[in-house]
Amino acid sequence: MLIYNQQINLLPMKGEFIMKAVINTCYGGFSLSEEAYKFLGLEWDGYGYRYQERIERTDSKLVECVETLGHKANGRFASLKVVEIPDNTTDWRMTEYDGTEFITAVVDGKMADIY
Repeated sequence: MLIYNQQINLLPMKGEFIMKAVINTCYGGFSLSEEAYKFLGLEWDGYGYRYQERIERTDSKLVECVETLGHKANGRFASLKVVEIPDNTTDWRMTEYDGTEFITAVVDGKMADIY
């Protein structure tokens, strides 16, 4: 069962998730810290942006990294968060505005934003 709050954000009930994704929740853009690069086994690029060539946002190792390191996974201008995409989602995409990201999804035939 999914509950929609007043802002149309999904508040899924436990056990209804099929996928997790990592998003940036602040202005500035998605980037990773040097510590996150080490966790992922990547060579540090000095900035935190080169991972994008190699890792998808739904990659289980990236999700584990952000869940384990918490705020220590954040790059210089990032605030990373793991969001859960419900299993009754038929289509979804990541949307970005000035670096802040959210997932727009079709859940049970209705459009919803996942923050």
